[in-house]
Formats: sequence, C-alpha cells, structure tokens
Amino acid sequence: MIVNATNITNIFINLKTTFNKAFDAAPAIWQKIAMLVPSGGSENQYNWLSYFPRMRKWMGDKVVKSLEAFKYTIVNDDWEATVEVDRNHIEDDNLGIYAPQAQMAGFSAKQLPDEIVIDLVNGGFTNLCYDGQYFFDTDHAVAGASVSNKGTAVLSCATLAAAQASFGAARTAMKKFKNDEGQPLNITPDILFVPPALEDTALVLKNNERLEDGKQNPYKGTFEVVADARLTSDTAWFLLDTTKPVKPFIYQERKKPVFVQQIDPQADDVFTRKKFKFGAEARAAGGYGFWQLAYGSTGLG
Repeated sequence: MIVNATNITNIFINLKTTFNKAFDAAPAIWQKIAMLVPSGGSENQYNWLSYFPRMRKWMGDKVVKSLEAFKYTIVNDDWEATVEVDRNHIEDDNLGIYAPQAQMAGFSAKQLPDEIVIDLVNGGFTNLCYDGQYFFDTDHAVAGASVSNKGTAVLSCATLAAAQASFGAARTAMKKFKNDEGQPLNITPDILFVPPALEDTALVLKNNERLEDGKQNPYKGTFEVVADARLTSDTAWFLLDTTKPVKPFIYQERKKPVFVQQIDPQADDVFTRKKFKFGAEARAAGGYGFWQLAYGSTGLG
C-alpha cells in the first residue's frame, strides 16, 4: 500500500471504528456501586460529604448546617493506552495485527471506571475518606460516639447462626446508622459485593429458601450479588446501599476515554522511527462517598 495522507487517514478511521465498537460492547459494573461526578478542572472538593442531609420539621428559624472542618479533595489523573503502527506494515498491507489491539484499547478504555472504583473497594480498609478515618473503620465519629462499618466475620451460609453473625450482623449495623441528630438514616443494603471465591456463598444467601443446615433463609431475595475477580482478597466482602442519590464510591470524570491518533507523516517518530500511533486517553479519578452506605468485612474471623 502506498503511504500517503489519504490511505493513512482511512486506516485510522477504520481503527477508530473498531475501537468504538469494542468500547460500546465492553461490560462495566462501576455504575452499580459508584456515582458519576463530572469534573470541570484539575480537582473537585467534597467538603459537603461531612453532612448527610435530611429534611426536618420547620419550626421557627431554619436550622442551617455548616460544613465540618473536613477537607476532602479528589485530584484527576491522566490515563492512556498507546499502540504503535509500523510504517512497513502499512506498505506491506499487514494491518490485520492492529485490529485486535484497537479492540483491546477500546475494551480497556471502557473498563477504566471499573478499575478505578474497584481499587477504591480494595483499599477501603487502609484508605482515608472525608472524615479522616479509613473508609471501612471501627471508629467513625457520630455525635460524639464511635460507629463501625467494619467487621471481620467470615461470610457464611452454613447455618442460620453463621449467616446472622456475618451477613445479618452487617445488615443490622447499617440499618442502625444515624445522623448527628440521632435520626435513623434509613440505610437499605441492596448489593453484596464479593470476590469469585465467595460468589457461591453469596448466591446461596440470595437465592435459597433454606440454608445448609435446613433452617429458613431470612435474607432470600433481599439483595443483589455482584462478583468481580478484581477484588484482591478471597475473604473480604462488602455490603452496600446503592439506593440513594449519593453512592458509596465516586467516579470523577474530567475527560471521558477517547480515541486519539498521531498520523502526521512529518512527525518526529514517523521520520526517525517509522512509527504512527493510536490509542486512548482519559482524565479521571475515584474517591469515597458516605461511609454510612457501605460495610466491609475482612472475612478473617
């Protein structure tokens, strides 16, 4: 093939089409557990997370809640995936090798929010959230008291007692969460997020009429199971409330993943190395929402 502007443009139009098709077809789970927050600059401030808003009866003057002295900032990161196209492959009509790479670049771009959000889940026991505590911790301060959204129980469906001591205890703890005025937050746990090693146990808790000891399963049909191999612990499990406008996790997007290309025949890389380039770019980051919407257990007993 002759290497000219028309042929190069057509080649990269086809690669972009391949990229976009793979992007559109790729699966994603992040929207189940995280909220999208558009970003208009290099970072976003989330001081508002210090207050969980709730309506109250209006008697006399309005009660104005000021933001606490918490500072929580999420700074956007740059992301990329780049593929080189050798000029000789264009001349030799050997371009079939690049279609799979364009597909994988598109797939990877679609998976970026998943990767960011699941990294947040994996790091929830050691990463700080807006109140200066670990996201999953035993001593979040609420109205002068310590409140825990962290456990160690092994997720179990072996007996009713074991199910109650693991899933049931987490569910009850979340439902008892209150705001600084002592009002229940009406937390509604609806997603059990687990690694593949715990998926069978989670599905028994979700679907079976009876547990393994023959006792009635009180949790049947009360939640959705989401399993993902990118969870790094085989024992940790997470119960989430995703029914609220604010989700437990934040996906902050400054620039959506897009196809990019460098096809100028006069560019330095083309002149000195015979290389054109294409790939994906994005600007995004992740962070933690209200800790009250999540409960994490290490599963270590």
